[in-house]
Amino acid sequence: MANWQTYKDDFLLFVEAGYIAVNQADEDSALKLFRTAELLDPENILPKIGFGYLHLHKLELKQSVQQFEKVLEKNPDNEMTKAFLGIALSMMPTQVAKGEKLLEQTLHSKDPLIKRLSDTAIDFVERFVKKSPGPAAKAK
Repeated sequence: MANWQTYKDDFLLFVEAGYIAVNQADEDSALKLFRTAELLDPENILPKIGFGYLHLHKLELKQSVQQFEKVLEKNPDNEMTKAFLGIALSMMPTQVAKGEKLLEQTLHSKDPLIKRLSDTAIDFVERFVKKSPGPAAKAK
């Protein structure tokens, strides 16, 4: 176990690399990086948010919601997690209103990145999720 202590200072590098791997659609690397970060600091919420972020990217919405809710149980004021949870919920047909409510809350964040993320997500929901199907979908 002493070997792991050598990498303790690199915790944030593993987490950041995990998010980069998610954005590059490299699930295998992302999982390995987040698991490594989790081994280094099991109590830290960042790898758990990362797992939820990975599920969100894969549109595995239920798993994503579960991860984000676990994080919010430990840290209910985490606005980034609330925004991600709002995005995941707003893409689930039965949870759109709940997701929008969370996004409306995070829209008032002091953090400009969270504000922009929330604004973009609300716009996406209005334009694409809530939009009625086009004529081709109705013809079926």
